[in-house]
Amino acid sequence: MSDAPYRDIVKQGLWNNNQALVALLGLCPLLAVSSTAINGLGLGVATMATLTITNLLVASIRRWLRSEIRIPMFVIIIACVVTAIELLMSAHLHDLYLVLGIFVPLIVTNCAIIGRAEAFASKNNVILSTLDGIVMGLGFTLVLLILGIVREIIGYGTIFRNAELMLGEWAAQLTIVVLPGYEGLLLAILPPGAFMGLALLIAMKNKIDTWQSQRIKNRESVSVDLQASRI
Repeated sequence: MSDAPYRDIVKQGLWNNNQALVALLGLCPLLAVSSTAINGLGLGVATMATLTITNLLVASIRRWLRSEIRIPMFVIIIACVVTAIELLMSAHLHDLYLVLGIFVPLIVTNCAIIGRAEAFASKNNVILSTLDGIVMGLGFTLVLLILGIVREIIGYGTIFRNAELMLGEWAAQLTIVVLPGYEGLLLAILPPGAFMGLALLIAMKNKIDTWQSQRIKNRESVSVDLQASRI
C-alpha cells in the first residue's frame, strides 16, 4: 500500500494546513494560555488528545450516522471526550488544570476539532482519521509551544518555568534561565504580546512558503532551459 496519503496528511497537519497558522482556528485559547511554554504545552496536548479520540470515534461510526444528525452527534462526541480529559487533568494535573482554567472545557468550542471531524473523519477510515487527528493536534501544539517559549523568554527571561505543574515536582529543575537578572517585559505576557507573537510566526511561515515556491519555480525554469538547449 502506498504511503503517499500518510505523507500528505502529515504535511497538511504540520505545515500546509496548520490549524493555528493557516486555518487560524482555535485562536482564543492559543492566545490566552501561551504566556509560558508549559501552559501552551498543556493545552496543546489536551487539544491533540481531543482531536485524535474524536476523529477515531467519528470515523468508527460514520457509516451509521444520518446526515440530519451528523453535526449534533459530532458535538456530543467532542463534549464527552473533553469532559473525560478535563476530569483526568483535574485528578492528575490539578495545578495545571487550575492555571488553564476555563480554556480546558472550552476545547469543546474549538472549531478545528469539529472541522476535522466533518471535513476528514466523516469521510475516511479509522487509521487515516486517527493519524489526521494526531498530526493536526501536533501542529497546533507546536505553535502553542513555540509561541509560549518566545513569550516566556521575552516576558520572564526563562524557558519551562513552572514545569512541575505538568510533570511533577522533579521537573522544577527543568527551568532554564535564558536571561539572568532580566526583569521581564510585561507586554509579552499580555494579550497584545500574544497577537504580535502569532503575527510574527505567521509572517515567518509565509516567508518560508514564498521562498520554497520561488525555489521550485527556479528549478523548473532551469530544467526547461536544459531541455531546450538539448533540442
